[in-house]
Amino acid sequence: MSVVPEETGDERADAVVAALGRLAELPVGEHVAVFEEAFSALEARLAAVDDL
Repeated sequence: MSVVPEETGDERADAVVAALGRLAELPVGEHVAVFEEAFSALEARLAAVDDL
């Protein structure tokens, strides 16, 4: 398993990474929803880069 940094330097990205930490508490069947939330949040963040 890869080592995930505790901080990325971007508060919004850090929040997404922290949310992935709840995977250990959830049944495997609920993991897909968590990954989809993370993907959507990161995708939105990347799309906003052009607006900076």
